[in-house]
Amino acid sequence: MWINGIDHVQMTSTPEAEKAMLFFYSQVLGLREITKPEGLQANGGNWYTLGDIQIHIGIEKQANNELSRRHICLRVHNLEAFAKHLQAHGVEIIRDRFIPTYNRFFIRDPSGNRLEIAEVALKQ
Repeated sequence: MWINGIDHVQMTSTPEAEKAMLFFYSQVLGLREITKPEGLQANGGNWYTLGDIQIHIGIEKQANNELSRRHICLRVHNLEAFAKHLQAHGVEIIRDRFIPTYNRFFIRDPSGNRLEIAEVALKQ
């Protein structure tokens, strides 16, 4: 097999939402910011790490994320407690169709990127 993992995921932000994105990913989601390579720092945006996967926030003048269903899925250990944490920061919880293997909901970051938040459903 040629592919052996995921290195990073690229999300987009408008220049106007860049500061809100920094706060959201570092403070609300609690991801650790990492230094971008020097040659890319002038482009703006930020990079974060989650385990051995990186999340890159790139700046685009017209990101147009609000209508897209594309997303990444972040797993959590206590979905409802995390939902309350997000709501305390003014993040809207978007419920979606039930699937049997995960309890989940969606959110949108300050630039409209869609994120699925999920925890493995306990077998009953």
